Amino acid sequence: MRSIIITGGAGFIGSHVVRLFVNKYPDYRIINLDKLTYAGNLANLSDIENRPNYKFVRMDICDFDGVLKLMQTEHVDGIIHLAAESHVDRSIKDPFTFAQTNVMGTLSLLQAAKLYWESLPERYEGKRFYHISTDEVYGALEMTHPEGIPAPFSTKSSAVTHLAYGEKFFTEDLKYQPHSPYSASKAGSDHFVRAFHDTYGLPTIVTNCSNNYGPYQFPEKLIPLFINNIRHRKPLPVYGKGENVRDWLYVEDHARAIDLIFHAGRVAETYNIGGFNEWKNIDIVRVLIKTTDRLLDRREGEDMDLITYVTDRAGHDLRYAIDSRKLQRELGWEPLLQFEEGIEKTVRWYLDNQAWLDNVTSGDYQRYYEQMYSSR
Repeated sequence: MRSIIITGGAGFIGSHVVRLFVNKYPDYRIINLDKLTYAGNLANLSDIENRPNYKFVRMDICDFDGVLKLMQTEHVDGIIHLAAESHVDRSIKDPFTFAQTNVMGTLSLLQAAKLYWESLPERYEGKRFYHISTDEVYGALEMTHPEGIPAPFSTKSSAVTHLAYGEKFFTEDLKYQPHSPYSASKAGSDHFVRAFHDTYGLPTIVTNCSNNYGPYQFPEKLIPLFINNIRHRKPLPVYGKGENVRDWLYVEDHARAIDLIFHAGRVAETYNIGGFNEWKNIDIVRVLIKTTDRLLDRREGEDMDLITYVTDRAGHDLRYAIDSRKLQRELGWEPLLQFEEGIEKTVRWYLDNQAWLDNVTSGDYQRYYEQMYSSR
């Protein structure tokens, strides 16, 4: 039986990865290690919480002694590291927390893995440290085609011609140029992961992914925030003119990629994971309004007047676009869900799960966890 720690497993992407591994690999022991900060919610995993191959451990990844003891006790042979502070606006207000969690937390995990695995007779054989990062470490791309041109590459199954807003894309060998405290902290953690391979031989892999969307995303992020605001007819605050471009990936497609890379990716490699799916922020907002209005039996687009343009974010990168062809070429992965279908599923999920959304936005879930764990 393999024993795998998934950090940040109560969060948005992490919960989808935990669910996939628990359901797909009944002979694996999946340990969800999460501090349960504002972005962690065990309700995201209520459907698998009683599975015999699943265990939750509330722990801060910066707790080096605790992580090392957990690895020794559970005989851990794999780590999938998703735990991170990830909201750019929060990083601008509180960069220290981002440096502590994203850099020092990753270093804590790396050192614990190194010490435990080096103590075993087989050392690093059969072990793997998989670090999930972001496309934001690469900085920003120029937007040389403001109206978009047909994308030079896309998925084989795509029935839609996606647009590209420039000729350049993020590739795995691109120089890092982080522009926010968040992306700088993730860049620092990436460097530590690679350094532990180069210095100690730790079997590491790094992936850099584009913007994820889908069920269970914390509602300070654009898509769930705007779906909820449209439902309640609240303003939709759009930075600047909404011209910033992002590459969007459905979260379950990302989880499939993580599964594939963890098992078949080459040690010491970097893989970019993207949706082949560039959208301007303002166009995303318009799609959300039309879709949400239709599913609420409103006149399609009647809530367009909720759009409110606000002062742009400091250091707001103009365009992100991932080139995922290395992953496609080497491991055969590509996203299965096209954006039109994915956004429909996503909007419907948030509208059908208002109780989950209300619980998160009220903060009740955090108070519940604090009471539950403080009494132990």
